[in-house]
Amino acid sequence: MQNPGDTDAAPAERRSDFVRERVQADRSAGKHGGRVLTRFPPEPNGYLHIGHAKSICLNFGLAAEFGGRCNLRFDDTNPSTEDDEYVRSIQDDVRWLGFEPDGLFFASDYFEQLHAWAVRLIEKGLAYVCDLPGEELREYRGTLTAPGRDSPYRARSAAENLALFARMRAGEFPDGARTLRAKIDMASPNMNLRDPVLYRILRAEHHRTGSRWCIYPTYDWAHGQSDALEGITHSICTLEFENHRPLYEWFLAALELEHRPQQIEFARLNLTYAVLSKRKLLRLVKEGHVTGWDDPRMPTLSGLRRRGYTPEALRLFCERIGVAKFNSTVDMVQLENALRDDLNKRAPRVMAVLQPLKVVIENWPEGAAGAHGAGEHVEWLEAVNNPEDPSAGTRTVPFGRELWIEREDFRAEAPKNFWRLKPGQEVRLRYAYYVTCTGFETDASGAPSLVRVRYDPATRGGDSPDKRKVKGTLHWVSAAHALEAEARLCEHLFREAHPEASQGGGHEGAPAAGDFLAHLNPDSVRTLSGCKLEPSMAAARPEQRFQFERHGYFCLDARDSRPGRPLFQRAVALRDSWAKIEQKERAPG
Repeated sequence: MQNPGDTDAAPAERRSDFVRERVQADRSAGKHGGRVLTRFPPEPNGYLHIGHAKSICLNFGLAAEFGGRCNLRFDDTNPSTEDDEYVRSIQDDVRWLGFEPDGLFFASDYFEQLHAWAVRLIEKGLAYVCDLPGEELREYRGTLTAPGRDSPYRARSAAENLALFARMRAGEFPDGARTLRAKIDMASPNMNLRDPVLYRILRAEHHRTGSRWCIYPTYDWAHGQSDALEGITHSICTLEFENHRPLYEWFLAALELEHRPQQIEFARLNLTYAVLSKRKLLRLVKEGHVTGWDDPRMPTLSGLRRRGYTPEALRLFCERIGVAKFNSTVDMVQLENALRDDLNKRAPRVMAVLQPLKVVIENWPEGAAGAHGAGEHVEWLEAVNNPEDPSAGTRTVPFGRELWIEREDFRAEAPKNFWRLKPGQEVRLRYAYYVTCTGFETDASGAPSLVRVRYDPATRGGDSPDKRKVKGTLHWVSAAHALEAEARLCEHLFREAHPEASQGGGHEGAPAAGDFLAHLNPDSVRTLSGCKLEPSMAAARPEQRFQFERHGYFCLDARDSRPGRPLFQRAVALRDSWAKIEQKERAPG
């Protein structure tokens, strides 16, 4: 089994948590013969999200650390919501994240065995066919403060139950007419032990078994037995299954199975400015609030991948947040910082002007004479690919008489602490020369449309022989060589840090109070056209990440790019330090 985490994980002495301690204790005691076999068991009813990444990293990481194995198993017991599209996407996401399963299984592989085991429970007097309709069945279960009541069908004989269960499988009854329930304890303080349902009648086309079955096992019935069939040693679940553990163990004991896995629960991931419920993510997709499961604003692995996240960054994030016993919410900044820390080390730097303003160097020399007269003089300047990685080397970028700079880097009227370009002020053009603004032109609206400067030829490379101080350094792109592109800038999909907990509503047509959709951010995506990029970006490949200097980390979005007009998606902005500088510069005085 592949274990990519070895290269970017925390030192071994820091990788310790209660789950690993439990596994180590079991191995030391010789439990399961010292074996470690885990599994990642998603239901194929949606795309994986960042919360699943935490479970993937934990299950595969445990197996790798203890010399064991990890399976990928699809818990496909609900045919009405499952699809092969989700099966394929989940396999792709697990492998993209850097893990190769030791075994690929489906709960549907075990439908015959699960059915046989259900028959065994009936024969032992531990399961019965119940005719209560759904609403009455829930009423009979009682509440958290009141015990349940026995079903009037609980005393049926084993022979009658076997006959009815066979007729359920044969399709003699309509959907929902009967269920098979375990006979446990209707007075148990644990609601999950109050005669839980094992099978329900459901005529739906299954993505693997087709119409072969019209009864399907519940998750609780299928999950533990699937673990046992695969020889799983440690069944790692999130905390919502803690109250299901007694039922998990009851089934294994009632069936007298020789192999009994150990269920261990850990806290699921909650993330600010996001929802991590597949049901709610599906609603976002189905209702058109996003463009699909891989929308770069989505917390799905495919969305994060398209946005520009790397598998290394996601594994680093999961390593940093660790494994806990109690639920808590992680700030989105931690996820963003993991990506920044990863890409800062290895993403090539390039210059890109997203909102361009033309600059003309008045004293720039003319080029050599040609057949059609003098051409533009062009110099090729050396630029560093990544200052954090000397082995990344350098590249050359063209520099000429006409350039593009960011529109916000020039002000006709600016406060004294504005160190970028303004009339009479000198700035440094990165890797190039010192230039001083001599004037500017405006368009019909009065906005600057062109800036004129003069350059100091003695400052090539961005240094002055007389060591004079220049506080402002601007990035730029040669106008004659620029690659025309678009840039998509995504912000949080929700305005509220906790969209599921905050109150909604408040205006006509808005979702009801308490609906997470009420907190959708209407400004969560913005596309800039007419961006100017240095010419090397014409060779950019999909999912290749770059740092656009001063803007953040970007990658080429192959899906929305057009011929001659590539679109680059911003994965994450740079840290907030630059924004604080801008706020300070814009302050009065």
